[in-house]
Amino acid sequence: MDAQLNPTQVDVQRRARQIAREHLAPRAIARDAAGEFPLDDLRRLADAGLMGVNINRELGGLQAGVVAYSLAVQAIAKADPAVAVTMAVNNMVGEVLSYFGTPSQTSTLVPKMTSGEFSSGSFCLSEPGSGSDAAGMLTRATRTTEGWRLSGTKAWITSGAYAGVFLVWAQTSVDGDDQGISLFIVDSRLPGITVGQPEDKMGQHASNTVSLAFDDVLIGPDALLGELGKGFRIAMMALDGGRIGIASQSIGIADGALEWATKAGLDRSARCADALEMMHARVEAARQLTLRAAWLKESASTNFSRQASMAKLMASEVANEVARQCVALVGPEAAAYDHPLAKLLRDARVTRIYEGTSEIQRVVIARDLIRHGVA
Repeated sequence: MDAQLNPTQVDVQRRARQIAREHLAPRAIARDAAGEFPLDDLRRLADAGLMGVNINRELGGLQAGVVAYSLAVQAIAKADPAVAVTMAVNNMVGEVLSYFGTPSQTSTLVPKMTSGEFSSGSFCLSEPGSGSDAAGMLTRATRTTEGWRLSGTKAWITSGAYAGVFLVWAQTSVDGDDQGISLFIVDSRLPGITVGQPEDKMGQHASNTVSLAFDDVLIGPDALLGELGKGFRIAMMALDGGRIGIASQSIGIADGALEWATKAGLDRSARCADALEMMHARVEAARQLTLRAAWLKESASTNFSRQASMAKLMASEVANEVARQCVALVGPEAAAYDHPLAKLLRDARVTRIYEGTSEIQRVVIARDLIRHGVA
């Protein structure tokens, strides 16, 4: 991996930093307090190409690669992790559509996601009783003479109340025979879809998170994305890439916490210096691990799953610990609900949960080590 950024990566990072500095950071606390979905800011990100960083130019993306995407998410998350996760999920949904979709599916939908015509897309995998265990989902799609009938409930769906398109995973039945899990493209405006109330979360309040209920929703035969019964494999591939996004978001959170702490006029004691030094070193280690995973994905490596899990595990754990230590170093004022450090501490917690919990990452890493060895 080349440690020197190329001109494209530098340009993408510059674009993200400018939007973060000028538009996101100044209103992060107010946006969080109001639970305000960042429609205007998402349009700015789209105008800068950041809603499709690794998507081909003919579909409206920047075609800048996965390393550039990671750098952009880090910069946005430093200013507001809630905006970063919305951006990250949109990029992930766009990539899945680009990679597995037919020419008609991709040309119809992906440009709407990269341009900002759709404020976002949603990745509908988790269910009330099936989060980490995606194979245990209950949502079903049954083939009809005119397409598919979709029924079930999805939980913890990012941007679900605002998305222009849903990617929905479901157990599939054809003529009474189970076909396994398949993936479907679902227009968010279809009859039979009920959007739940926004979840009252610990943090990232400006990220919309809802449940979605599908009550005999009729979708056409062209709604199937990828091959029948191959949806679980697509989900696992998408999650590998998604973990790079959450690792990048976590690094941005840690960067933001360190910056706020160093601005706070900390004392120059050895204890404080040691804490800052160690936190900075751990953040940089997580950053390099994440950029390596991004580089492996960008290089079309068939084996970046372990590296993505390692990056997500380490970066999310580091973000939580750095945010906690920074609050402790700054003192009581940083514990006030509307203090930027308190916000970052709340925002950090979910990074250990979504895109696979820290416990799941450890299982993925261990299994890959047993299967392939250390190298």
